Amino acid sequence: MLLINLLSISCQNKNERVTNSKQDQKSDNIENVISESNKNNMSIETILKLQLLAGKSGLFDATADGETYMFEEKDLQAIIPSLKSMLIGSGFNFLSNDSFNQKIKSVFGRTIDTKSESKYLYITPWNNCNRKLVFYTNDNTIEINPNSYYIIKNENFITELYAIPQIIDYQKEYPKIAAIENNIETDIVKNNTKVHLYLWKEFETEKVPEYNLKIQRKKNIQTLVARNMYLFNDSKAHFKWLILNDEYFMRSLVTTFGYYDDTELNKWVADNTEFNKENIHEINTIIYNRKCDGKIGFNYTFLKIIAEDQEKANEMYSFFKYNYFNWLLDNKNNSELTFSQKAEILARLHNFIFSNMDDYRVYEFMGSFAEWYDYDNTYSKEFKAKNYYNIPNFEKQWKEAKLEGDGVSLPGEE
Repeated sequence: MLLINLLSISCQNKNERVTNSKQDQKSDNIENVISESNKNNMSIETILKLQLLAGKSGLFDATADGETYMFEEKDLQAIIPSLKSMLIGSGFNFLSNDSFNQKIKSVFGRTIDTKSESKYLYITPWNNCNRKLVFYTNDNTIEINPNSYYIIKNENFITELYAIPQIIDYQKEYPKIAAIENNIETDIVKNNTKVHLYLWKEFETEKVPEYNLKIQRKKNIQTLVARNMYLFNDSKAHFKWLILNDEYFMRSLVTTFGYYDDTELNKWVADNTEFNKENIHEINTIIYNRKCDGKIGFNYTFLKIIAEDQEKANEMYSFFKYNYFNWLLDNKNNSELTFSQKAEILARLHNFIFSNMDDYRVYEFMGSFAEWYDYDNTYSKEFKAKNYYNIPNFEKQWKEAKLEGDGVSLPGEE
């Protein structure tokens, strides 16, 4: 009886060791690769092994998809030579450091610190003033990732952070490394959570185009080339491709980063903007851009384009009068703006309408604003203190508006 119990315990311990071995196999493999990588300075082959072992993503506790790999600087560093080769092969002309840095300032409102040891500048539409260097992929299978872009200093191009299989046919280029996927245990336990790994190879033949790795890979390379050719080589052909295939990025250049220098880009935004109450937040991001230094960039380019079309211009002026002005002045909206910043936006808009609207009637616009919101001269004092923002004719227009008011005479004023 004792012998049977001992045998039973021995078998149980053996089974536990086998189970634990499977659970720890992935962790051990990754640690071994990392150990090797220290000797190889994180080559693209080493990074590829790490990414394949971790899987593309995973199903956690059979309920939610999540990331199984933590991207770091080494992942970006590994793909830069390949990305650069793709750009060269597409005829991209790399700018000088000075020209490139100036363009980054113009487009994204960010300054490249030439004295900084960092090789990259991180930018995101979610927080363009974020100076912290973090590493995210724009993987549409994991919704928590913000849209992230990386300025590659001294190499002088912009890119997303891609996993190697997202830009390189790794099964063709690295067949020996790709073979390790055939031996990866896909059902593991990570931090006491059951995880089913989705391997990269499974997406090579995915039927849904959005998740098909071959289709995604082609689109990623096209996007890399098109963005750089448009931004730094002024390619009109790639501009057309981008507004058809990369709408979010192109629109964010105006709405988030405040890039107003490109008339064609702003015309495209104007053509795809409806002036209605439901769209007020989006229009707000088009009209102005709050820079990281607190200054306000104002999109005169967009307003002038709208003003050229009389029908759409009237639509815009009515939108400002009946919707936008009251919305902007409501303290519940645009809480990031100070009083001084809101005052400048209002001043520039009222001046533009005064100067460009056919059949402009002072009392309907600037006069009404002066009557109802400047009864204590708060705005008058602010405008004067800021020298009327050096806006041509604005001082004269404002004083006229103060005299005329909303055009409604009070009792005894007839």
